[in-house]
Amino acid sequence: MLHLLSDTPSIANQYVAQLRDINVQADSMRFRRNMERLGECIGYELSKELNYVEYSIETPLGQAPTELPAEELVLATILRAGLPLHQGLLNVFDDAGNAFVSAYRKHHKDGTFEIEVEYLSCPDLENKVLIVCDPMLATGASMVLATQALLAYGKPSAIHFVVAIGARLGLEHLQRNFPDAHIWIAALDEELTAKSYIVPGLGDAGDLSYGAKLQD
Repeated sequence: MLHLLSDTPSIANQYVAQLRDINVQADSMRFRRNMERLGECIGYELSKELNYVEYSIETPLGQAPTELPAEELVLATILRAGLPLHQGLLNVFDDAGNAFVSAYRKHHKDGTFEIEVEYLSCPDLENKVLIVCDPMLATGASMVLATQALLAYGKPSAIHFVVAIGARLGLEHLQRNFPDAHIWIAALDEELTAKSYIVPGLGDAGDLSYGAKLQD
């Protein structure tokens, strides 16, 4: 199921606009904070899709009925670009477990690339809600491979994908591989370049958050 935040105008539009804006991107601290705030916005919306159970909370003056999340959550991200978005989700789901995957594009001289997964740290996922976040969903290959690697650690009760900027091609790839998952995207773009960069996109989210790297 696709949840596209841009379908309903909200403050998230402002965060996305500043993430895209080349005049704002020079401030890496602001870029990271906007990505974090976007994670908080999506986390709040995502929370409405969780299962809840009734509780009674004791206050100084009596009992207060409420409903609290019924399932344990695990937040997973792809290093390094996903860290600010992950932190935003963690600000909302502060008692969630956490998983981290190192996945990157290994480029070849002919211009093609393949996705390499080198490092993974993950708790038990059995019957938990798995939330996988990455700021950019271009071809969708990194997200699919990272999630498949995570699933070796248990079968979640539900899977949610959280993305800041997605491309139509990547969305369709994700939907084919995980047809029952919830997919949360702040803004959806239609084009990819020949090198599989999203247009208009926002550039390299990892570099904008943490500085340029020497590696391709």
